[in-house]
Amino acid sequence: MLGLPYPGGPVIDRLAREGDPAFVAFPRARVAGLDFSFSGLKTAVLYYLRDHDPAFVRRHLKDIAASFQEAVVDMLLEKLQLAWEETKAQTIAVVGGVSLNSRLRQRVLEVFQGRAQILLPPPALCVDNAGMIGAAALKRFELGYRDDLSFGADPNLSLT
Repeated sequence: MLGLPYPGGPVIDRLAREGDPAFVAFPRARVAGLDFSFSGLKTAVLYYLRDHDPAFVRRHLKDIAASFQEAVVDMLLEKLQLAWEETKAQTIAVVGGVSLNSRLRQRVLEVFQGRAQILLPPPALCVDNAGMIGAAALKRFELGYRDDLSFGADPNLSLT
């Protein structure tokens, strides 16, 4: 919607560092349990962009990016805090492509420092989890596993 290159996350993070996260009061979805929904936030961004002329959006792109990022980070932190309260986990690992986001990393450290060990991978390892899924599939293939397309997902399946 903002015309940013793919993937947009790193670009939004870079822009947001120089923007005002309070510029736009984007909504934070409240979904029960540990589930997420970003559809309301995406719709709010769409309407915000529709209601402002392109010159305004270009002039305030850093502020819009910061406001969007703050909403996403708030929503992620809320669910992470809920999960931690339910489990009292001694270690929290922030992984996948989102773990590269500087604001998320900062906020996780602020909220959980002294409450749990926090594992943040080096930026070079903050990649989409699809790579891990591909590696797991290759390992299964090398071990001789073959399935037709009728099998079901089993998150507890061992690769050994």
